[in-house]
Amino acid sequence: METKKIMKNIKSIIVVAALGITSTATGQNLNTGYFNDGYLYRHELNPAYGNEQNYVAFPGVGNVNIGINSNLKVSNVLYNVDGRTALFLNPKVDANEFLSGIHDKNRISENLKVQVLGAGFKSWGGYNTVELNVRQNLYLNVPGTLFELAKNGLENKVYDMSNLNAHADAYSEIAFGHSRQIDDKLRVGAKFKFLLGFANVNAKVDKARLELRDDAYIGTTSATLQTSFNSLQYETKTTMRGPEGEQTEHRYVSGIDDSSFGVAGVGLAFDLGAEYKIDDHFKVSAALLDLGFIGWKNCYEASTNGEHQVNTDRYVFAIDDNQPNSFDNELDRLTEGLADLYELQDNGNIGGTTKALSATLNLGVEYTPDFYDKLKFGFINNTRLAGKYTWTDFRLSANVAPVKCFSASASLSAGTYGMSFGWLLNAHPTGFNFFIGMDHMIGKMAKQGLPLSGRAQFSLGFNVPFGN
Repeated sequence: METKKIMKNIKSIIVVAALGITSTATGQNLNTGYFNDGYLYRHELNPAYGNEQNYVAFPGVGNVNIGINSNLKVSNVLYNVDGRTALFLNPKVDANEFLSGIHDKNRISENLKVQVLGAGFKSWGGYNTVELNVRQNLYLNVPGTLFELAKNGLENKVYDMSNLNAHADAYSEIAFGHSRQIDDKLRVGAKFKFLLGFANVNAKVDKARLELRDDAYIGTTSATLQTSFNSLQYETKTTMRGPEGEQTEHRYVSGIDDSSFGVAGVGLAFDLGAEYKIDDHFKVSAALLDLGFIGWKNCYEASTNGEHQVNTDRYVFAIDDNQPNSFDNELDRLTEGLADLYELQDNGNIGGTTKALSATLNLGVEYTPDFYDKLKFGFINNTRLAGKYTWTDFRLSANVAPVKCFSASASLSAGTYGMSFGWLLNAHPTGFNFFIGMDHMIGKMAKQGLPLSGRAQFSLGFNVPFGN
């Protein structure tokens, strides 16, 4: 019975991961626009950048980004079965075909940044920006072995599913930026951000190992869940476990009973950036974004509290019902051991905690050729510094501004999540600025409107520039 529960939980985790890459998420910034002078939000990628004009963003639509990012393809998760779309768990989906598209480490990354209000203006010897943003981040690492177990079921072999990790956070930021020209070669900039945290969740399975032999079943687990909300209470269930006459009360976390949404933490962060002109052809730039932290006032923990193990060859069944290791008593002990593998204990509120933000490092090189000064080529490395969720992307772009009121960019990237093509069109006549673009082309779509590649990103914005 408990083995069935374990398999049910494993399949639930996999379904959540699968649905994660087939749902719409939001990308943070349009990296294709890094070298496009007409793109008003280059200061989001490097705070040293300014604009030729002041601007005010249309509330809520000044800078909108929508996308998904995963090294899993949707076509590896959803299949056409008898004319209908089905998950890979469908028995008619060939196991070898499915597993050929699964990685040892399967990643899903989503970073949301919605600008509620924003403006930029020249003053105090440089260019200044003011923003109110709402942000949310999601990271998920799923070992490929877990997919194999969910699809094929239990076989006599070793399944190592350690390092299954998930992180999510949500917060708002009020940001003030300033950039200025130091001399004819160097320009620097910085942003100060005041943060209000709403939620922080960290789930980690440090160890999850199943060894299935002909004569034994050995399982080892170690897991912890930490959540920071304004207030939270885990839902728990209580059962009596053990042989008759030796039963003890066993309580474990079964869900979330109650929580309240509100300010759960405060923090600070900085963006730092610089651009240096080497000569008339080359510029180099660097930026470190979101260097900061949030102090959370509460941390509610549920954990296995160390490693739990069950080894079925330790259980010896006696036919005599009067023996301590009678069949019924020993089966009760085995059932309790199996249940203990995946059930978490409620450790309550363990106090405040401080968590660093996931920082981003951008390094760029820009080249302007002699034959046409309205054309620029750029190369940027974009790296998210997030511990076990770290990813990187290298992007080569061509950027052209043939007339004053229009500019465009095209880019090709390769990195942790594979290769993609991006583009940006930017119209900025007098009194109006509109941009539309993608870092990752959508490509072929499923009938449900989902990109089969597992990657897509779409950006647009409406802003009102003014002044010179």
